[in-house]
Amino acid sequence: MKMKKVLAAVLFMACMSTSLEAAVTVSAADKKEVVIWDYFETDAQKQMMQSLVDGFNESQEEYEASHVYVPFADYEKQLTLGIASGELPDLVILDGCGMASFIQLGLFGDISDADIDWDQYMQGPLESTMLNGKHYGIPFATNCTALFYNKDMFDEAGIDYPDENTTWDEFHEMAKALTKDGVSGFGNAATNTDEGTFQCLQWIYTAGGSYTDIEAGVDAYTLMQEMIEDGSWTKECVNWTQSDVNNNFMAGNLAMQQNGPWQIPGIEANAPDLNYGVTVLPKKDADSEQATSILGGENMGVVNKDDTSGAEAFLKYYDQTEVMVDAMKQYGSYPPKTEAAKDTYWTDDPIQKAFLTQIETSIPRGPSASWPSYSSAIQTGFQEVMTSAKTPEQAAADTQAAVDAVK
Repeated sequence: MKMKKVLAAVLFMACMSTSLEAAVTVSAADKKEVVIWDYFETDAQKQMMQSLVDGFNESQEEYEASHVYVPFADYEKQLTLGIASGELPDLVILDGCGMASFIQLGLFGDISDADIDWDQYMQGPLESTMLNGKHYGIPFATNCTALFYNKDMFDEAGIDYPDENTTWDEFHEMAKALTKDGVSGFGNAATNTDEGTFQCLQWIYTAGGSYTDIEAGVDAYTLMQEMIEDGSWTKECVNWTQSDVNNNFMAGNLAMQQNGPWQIPGIEANAPDLNYGVTVLPKKDADSEQATSILGGENMGVVNKDDTSGAEAFLKYYDQTEVMVDAMKQYGSYPPKTEAAKDTYWTDDPIQKAFLTQIETSIPRGPSASWPSYSSAIQTGFQEVMTSAKTPEQAAADTQAAVDAVK
């Protein structure tokens, strides 16, 4: 009799276990999928994104998010192909300067009625997510580039560190003095993608030009070509991404680099003993104001679909100040919400503060729905100058013609 009771209890427990497993399976199957595309390539960025996705999935029971990596160089092409084929994610994290053109192409849907307090966002980043007063997403991160320098190399050479008063001539002399024994004085990312435009356009603005007035900034072309030809600005930069530049800086192949705060977590993880500082980029001359930098950062755009509830739920999750602050600490960028950016993690750290100072004179790329065409023309000009394919004057004239032709 006792044996029958035991068997019955075992069978009951087994049935209960099977029922619970089935319930969990059904529950997971019932969740709506939210697919996110991104182009994050550093370990810190990838970890940040996975943490963000995991946090969202654990915060609610209705949706299950996942993210897919698409290489930066192929990103816009894949989005364009997706528009044609209809095979698209629910959310796209993309370079802020590219969002306007994709809004016009119909990639993103109007989410102006979403439960987001738009007034909490910094004006510049927020405007890059909008068109004709309508909202199509939220800013994800904001940043700029500044000047990293290897303190040990400067100390060994007996050279004062660069600072907010450093001019182009002084910067050039520093770079020349530090170019020796296989080390180049300076490097940046000048690859023939928008990554190159992001890093190089600043020099045109600091020289007095703009993305529509290249010839006014021809002195930047002259500086670049002179430094590349004497070796103080590495010629390898025409093939380097921003990650390539930082890897060479960490390896001791560069005394100075132009790069962004998103590289800081990688330096801390992979080169913890690197003795370095960060300051604003060099200004043109002693009478000039602080050099400009170019605003960077990503937006999260909601893909135009019949049901955008999952995408909007993810935006709402990220919109939380604590979530945003934690993500941006991992990512190595600045929160686009005013309240989040006040966190002491950024305001009390000397390296982070240097970027906050640089952001004060940073400007957007564009903004223009035709930005990809502008960027392509500008990239070509930099490549021609840095490979000495053309003189600075000829490259400026040709690039100006290409920019003028953009409609």
